[in-house]
Amino acid sequence: MVRVRVWMEAQRGPGASSSSSSSTCRLPLLLLPLLLLSCCGGEEEVLLNTKLETSDLGWTNHPAEDPQWEELSGLDEEATSVRTYEICTPDSPSSYWLRTRWIPRRAASVVYVEIRFTMMECASLNRRHCKETFDLYSYQSDHDEATPTHPAWMETPYAKVSTLAAEQLMTRSERRSNLRLLRLPRLRGAGLYLAFRSQGACMALLAVRVFYRKCPPLRRAFAHFPETVPHSLVEQAQGVCVENAVTPPGEQSQPPSMLCGEDGQWVGQPTSSCSCRPGYEAGESNVRCRACPSGQFKAGPGPGVCVPCPDRSNTLVPGSAYCLCHPGYRRADSDPPHASCTRPPSAPRSIVSQINESSVTLEWSEPLDRGGRTDLVYRVLCSQCGPASQGLAALCSPCGDGVLYRPAQRGLTGRRVSVWGLRPHAHYTFTVQSLNGVSALSQSEPASDRVNVTTSRDVPPPVSGLRRAAASESSLTLQWTGPLLQDQNQVLDYQLRYCPKEGEEAGQWQYVSSRSSSVVLTGLRRAARYRVQVRARSQAGYGSFSPEGGFTTMPDGVRSHLLVTVLVSIGVLMLIAMVILVLYCHRRRVKASELSDRRGHYQMGQTMKVYIDPFTYEDPNEAVREFAKEIEASFVKIEEVIGAGEFGEVCRGRLRLPGRTESCVAIKTLKGFTEQQRRSFLSEASIMGQFQHPNIIRLEGVVTATCPAMILTEFMENGALDSFLRVNDGQFTPLQLVGVLRGVAAGMQYLAAMSFVHRDLAARNILVNGNLVCKVSDFGLSRFLTENSSDPTYTSSLGGKIPIRWTAPEAIAYRKFTSASDGWSYGIVMWEVMSYGERPYWDMSNQDVINAIEQDFRLPPPPACPSPLHALMLDCWQKERANRPRFSDVVSALDRLIRNPASLKVTLPEGRSLSQPLLDPRLPPSPASCGSVSEWLRALKMERYEQNFLQMGLGSLEAVRQLGTDDLLRVGVTLAGHQKKILSSVQTRLVHEASPTLLY
Repeated sequence: MVRVRVWMEAQRGPGASSSSSSSTCRLPLLLLPLLLLSCCGGEEEVLLNTKLETSDLGWTNHPAEDPQWEELSGLDEEATSVRTYEICTPDSPSSYWLRTRWIPRRAASVVYVEIRFTMMECASLNRRHCKETFDLYSYQSDHDEATPTHPAWMETPYAKVSTLAAEQLMTRSERRSNLRLLRLPRLRGAGLYLAFRSQGACMALLAVRVFYRKCPPLRRAFAHFPETVPHSLVEQAQGVCVENAVTPPGEQSQPPSMLCGEDGQWVGQPTSSCSCRPGYEAGESNVRCRACPSGQFKAGPGPGVCVPCPDRSNTLVPGSAYCLCHPGYRRADSDPPHASCTRPPSAPRSIVSQINESSVTLEWSEPLDRGGRTDLVYRVLCSQCGPASQGLAALCSPCGDGVLYRPAQRGLTGRRVSVWGLRPHAHYTFTVQSLNGVSALSQSEPASDRVNVTTSRDVPPPVSGLRRAAASESSLTLQWTGPLLQDQNQVLDYQLRYCPKEGEEAGQWQYVSSRSSSVVLTGLRRAARYRVQVRARSQAGYGSFSPEGGFTTMPDGVRSHLLVTVLVSIGVLMLIAMVILVLYCHRRRVKASELSDRRGHYQMGQTMKVYIDPFTYEDPNEAVREFAKEIEASFVKIEEVIGAGEFGEVCRGRLRLPGRTESCVAIKTLKGFTEQQRRSFLSEASIMGQFQHPNIIRLEGVVTATCPAMILTEFMENGALDSFLRVNDGQFTPLQLVGVLRGVAAGMQYLAAMSFVHRDLAARNILVNGNLVCKVSDFGLSRFLTENSSDPTYTSSLGGKIPIRWTAPEAIAYRKFTSASDGWSYGIVMWEVMSYGERPYWDMSNQDVINAIEQDFRLPPPPACPSPLHALMLDCWQKERANRPRFSDVVSALDRLIRNPASLKVTLPEGRSLSQPLLDPRLPPSPASCGSVSEWLRALKMERYEQNFLQMGLGSLEAVRQLGTDDLLRVGVTLAGHQKKILSSVQTRLVHEASPTLLY
């Protein structure tokens, strides 16, 4: 030990001093030039650097009574004072510890420790316990809590980081230092301590640096990414678009992001949809957007550049997205922003008229100035003028409907038009206007030129005596008195026009011709009144129409006879219905004694089909034999396991029956079963075997003679509907999705007609084949409905799991299952389809879903969901099950939407919902759908209470919204039926105006 000490002192020169007062002035010759670690990372945030310390480090020695780590001061290669620690105990195997002060880790979860040290070669010391390694430990804590005795000086609670060995050892003649970089991951406390343990080493700690790496702020791809500290191997940093850059609108737009590596380097290229907004173009290196200078513009966002303003336009300020037209010039709505500004054309020139008795042909020349556009058209205006008198200008009025134009009066592209139907010896003024795409935007009248003409020769005078000669339910026979003309101007024929006086076709004239003074109109509506006019035509042209006449298709005396016939027919039908009802009830009582209580029925067309509930069979094999086809196991070949069912595996296989081509089937197997499981398994096959519909999964047969038991159904290539939609997110049009929903509704309509409730209708239980045909499957929860009332109900008394998100509130609360509860589930299926398989109610718990439904919250429309479809969902989610649409109503509504695809383009703004149901005429009209209280009461057929409402001050729809039973009694509505009808109307409005947004 003395020889080692002498060697160390020999290495020190002038300028070295010990931190202890008893030490002599010594220079630590172990201190070699400190070389910084060259890292390939980004910025570094230093937590500890002993090279920058100017005073004693004051680290803690252990054991305190025999401290061996000695703090020294010296000069480095840059003549800077640094603090080091030395230890040399080659004769002692004891552990000597040195602990740093508490180091706050700040934002880092991974820190690096850089240690520069020297190590003496043991061979030159010739000591028995000499070692050439030392250990590094760490201890994490939330605050500076260490004391000389806490934590205990051992590996636990200290965590060992590494054992460090010197790559270059010192001898008496050589001075070599070592540099090691260590990584400390998964830091959780607010800070840490570092501890060094030596067991017989002769070494010196020259410098200790603790730091973490971070990615510096970065601008790239028009996005700014802030300083980011990586907390894992790769950290995703969220950025924002730089000033004057935006992301394109739409659901697919995401904020910019970029990966920050653990070494503090930005990794790869950013994911950014930022681009310069209109009026701005990319600056240098795509890091900023600069405004378009004056006289230039950029119409849209994206990578485009600023371009000069088109002709006759300019910008007012830099950064413009469009250029304003000069005064007197315009740009049409259909013109793109880069189109030149234009103006209306000048007037047409040199109008020439050619008169031919009661017709005129007009021709003209093109305007001198087209306004800079190519869409030049002409319009011809006609005015009939009277004679001038006493120096006053003649009075003119527009020509009537009897004046005809060929090819047209408006939108002319040619410069020639012929006009017919003018009156003889009359004065006319024709004005020809020239127009283009900006004429409508001009505040002045279009430029025009005019010409005056006078017609010749007489046309026939109006006919008279228009009368009805005969009538039937669909025809009218009309006659009239022809005009008296000279021999040389005989009537050539007559033109009659007619149209309904009321209805959608009112005002839409239809024309017929006749050479005689009578005509028969056929194909008319029964009991409808028609407007009729007639005019005559001679060689001079058509005369004016006769005064309008009104005629009905129902002959005199038929109305009362038809009313009596209708009343008698209604009476006979009611009598027949009563007789049929009596016979039906009698037959039902007889059938009940023959078929027992396990048989139900439904009627479809003229065929009576009896449904037998397999759960009433004591032996499930009996039900299977009756409803399912037994197949030999040798005909079935299992190819692949594709899933797991409730009782076993679900496989894909091949079925080859004698005399039939081989087909692909889905196979459900039953393995390791109890008797109850076998009964449930076979009962599902018994249920499925009774259904035959293109939208219900088809049962091919069963295998029960061998093990395992199998149920074979048709194979659906695309699997469950929910997963199929998630895989093909956004790949279908709204019309295609409506077709999917229509197939599901048709299958459920078939089940409802059989008084059958599914109980587990969801997208996961709808299968899709290769032709995208959807079929209802999974009848494990299905039950037959009793028909002891007008509202068939299945009541579950056995408990069991209920799919809360798909189940109607009354089924959750009272376990009352009906076709109406299946209708609620169908509304959820609609939402799943339109959201491409998203989970209903997202990540809400089942209890939160129940509470939300009780508070009248309903799912909002999925993105881009057509308004009529969300309205249909809200109809299916009516709280009162009697108000929900039947599946036949749903099918009809979807068929109407398919026939009218334009209705699927109507969507509501986000956060809005329809306030009126799409269908179900059983719902009373709500006050919101009417214009006044009087109109609302008339729609409810409650107009008798109109005066009572007004006298009680209920003259506004806002007051009606608050009505209750007590209020109705004060108004005078005492009949229970009338009260229910009025209150149902008010509640209909409140339900449909409830906010569809879930506040969870």
